[in-house]
Formats: sequence, structure tokens, C-alpha cells
Amino acid sequence: MKILRASHLGMCFGVRDAIALATAEAQRQPLTILGELVHNETVLASLRARGIRFASQPAAAETNTVMVTAHGASEAAKTRARDHGLHVLEATCPLVHVVHRAVLMLVREGFHPIVIGKRDHVEVRGLTEDLAECDIVLTEADVAALRERPRFGIAAQTTQPIARVRELVALIRARFPQSEVRFVDTVCQPTKQRQSAAEELARQCDVVVVIGGAHSNNTRELVATCARFCPRVHHVQGLDDLRPEWFVGAETVGLTAGTSTPDTTIDAVEQALSRMEATVGESLAA
Repeated sequence: MKILRASHLGMCFGVRDAIALATAEAQRQPLTILGELVHNETVLASLRARGIRFASQPAAAETNTVMVTAHGASEAAKTRARDHGLHVLEATCPLVHVVHRAVLMLVREGFHPIVIGKRDHVEVRGLTEDLAECDIVLTEADVAALRERPRFGIAAQTTQPIARVRELVALIRARFPQSEVRFVDTVCQPTKQRQSAAEELARQCDVVVVIGGAHSNNTRELVATCARFCPRVHHVQGLDDLRPEWFVGAETVGLTAGTSTPDTTIDAVEQALSRMEATVGESLAA
């Protein structure tokens, strides 16, 4: 059984920087993170082991200093935290800041803002909460529900597949041919690289294993991408989720991972897959 790694997989620089910042800050003072710093349970457990606390709301913070997650937050959310007397630190990914600036630029230039993304995702909430009005779209039905405007300005959640984003932009242009539509491509490069690498990998494999947190949007998107080109795709959080029966009859197994998956987790899964060859072989012999 041959094991192939995607050419791009695992942690992006934004996640690495956020973890490093939180770890360093926690050595200086007690720290509470507002929300999940990243959507990966292994990483969160490691941070808790270092004494870092987590709270869903500023009122629940047990420390004087709080940190905004890598997904970013609205100015309103940060103001609410300061109103509770808290010192606010940012671990927002620089590429999420790019989206915030793009949306504000579109609004200042007179465009009605549209964000392509998941309405309940923390990044999208952070992008849209400060806006007087905004539409969030993810499906054709969402586009069909849009009201005509003279000018639309479109940006996207950083972890959306670029192919889907372009399809939705095309649908908006087609639905409103008389409107001016400006699209700012804010899907981040790490997402594009991992999506493209996942497609290339899935085309070569009998089975693909995607490693990432249960609540990780970009990991779920990798699963969906792989499933379009390989019928046997499995999403795992770590080696304990692997099942030998998944690999019976497989000659080539692909391995990819979401942008908040630690290298140690990827290595452990790969090693477990290598050991699993013997188990699968015994199953076939039986």
C-alpha cells in the first residue's frame, strides 16, 4: 500500500503565528482566548495544558487579557471586550485582515457588500457585524434571494474553495446584468494551494484520508474536494479514528490535512497507515 502526501497540506502560517503568539503571551500573563483560537481539538488541548483559558463571551473571561482568534473579530466585538475592562490582543491572520480591508474599501466606494461564505462561521461574523447592511451568500438560492442594487462589491471568506466563489460571482453577474459588480478575490493562498493539491492527490488514489478538526471549515472543504475525484474519502481528527477496513484493496492511499492540523498529527497518522499495511494484508489473507 503506497502512501502519498499532498504537495500542500497542514498548518498555514496564520495558524502557526497565532499559536506562537498565544503561547508566548501566556508565559507573560494569564490569558483567555475568546472562542477557539483555531478549529483543531489537539491544538486547543495543548493550549489548555499551558494554562490558557477559553471563553465564548468577554463577560465569561477569567483574566484581564483576552485574545481574538485567528479568524478575526469585528470592531464591535473588540469594543464589547474593552467595555468589560479587558485588554484585547489580536491573533487575527493577516490574510483575514486583508478581507476586512477589502470589504471596507468596497463600502467606502459605494458598493453594496456581498460576502461569499458560511453565515454562522466566526470569520464571516467578524467580517459583517460592523456593516450597516450586507448580504451573505453560499448557494444559488442565496443569489436568487438578492435584491437588485446598482453596485455590488463581492469578497469571500478566506477558506472558501475558489471554484465555488467564482461560480457564485458569475451567477450574480448573470442575475444583475445592469449592475456594476466588482469582485475582490480574498480566498487565501494557503487555501487555494491545499484545494488544488487535494484534487491532484485524489485523482491518483484509491482512498484519501483528510486530517483536521471536526469543526474546521477548510478541512470539510478538502473532504468535499477529494470526494469529487475519489469515492473513498475519510475525515479523521487523529490516528485513533483510522479503521483498517477502509483500506482493504487499496493500492494507493492519499493523505492531506486542514490548515490547523499540527505536523505531529500528520506524521502520526502517516506512521499508523504504514503499520496498518500488515493488518490490511492479514485481513485479505483471511
